[in-house]
Amino acid sequence: MATRHRPRTKQKERKLVPNFSLEQTLLAQGYQNIAGVDEVGRGPWAGPVVACAVVLNPLQLPEGIDDSKKLSAAKRESLYETLTQTTTWALGEASVAEIDTYNIRNATFLAMQRALANLPQQTDYALVDGNALPQDIPCPAQTVIKGDGKSLSIAAASIIAKVTRDRLMGKLHEEYPHFGWHTNAGYGTKTHQEGLAQHGITPHHRTSFKPIKEHLPNA
Repeated sequence: MATRHRPRTKQKERKLVPNFSLEQTLLAQGYQNIAGVDEVGRGPWAGPVVACAVVLNPLQLPEGIDDSKKLSAAKRESLYETLTQTTTWALGEASVAEIDTYNIRNATFLAMQRALANLPQQTDYALVDGNALPQDIPCPAQTVIKGDGKSLSIAAASIIAKVTRDRLMGKLHEEYPHFGWHTNAGYGTKTHQEGLAQHGITPHHRTSFKPIKEHLPNA
């Protein structure tokens, strides 16, 4: 008689949340001011790219920090208020003109460099989201692939950068209301595409991006 086997049930995937283990390892090695660095705005068709550097206080780690993309807007706003009051942080930005001149990858590196340089205290070590380090970082550093899901410091930086850029795009929406920037943050949504078709480009559009090039007069 054949033995019947129960069908295997899929194990529930364990939710990955950022922690402080990378920072703790560096603290144990003698580093003190450890900055997490992340950026927001590589993919949008409009607006600057914004980076943030954050140094968390190991004795005062806010609860609920996670990759900004996994959080609701309300939760991001709440954590933004907490983080900006309890951490050492700084922003760096690369303009649309710089994105079009240097390309988005190099402009992102420029924004990260500026964020680190703008910190009010010297950084001993930097944990940088991604797989490549910007040049001229003023301290030892390492990349952390998908770092906003692994490192609390990088996740904190992602939250501040995201809220900052979303607010900026919301203000630009008031001046250019045809593209839906208050909800799409400059990404190429249907509303954004329709706005381009009807009203053309603005000074805040990245003309080096192919979908925007198509709307240039000589395209």
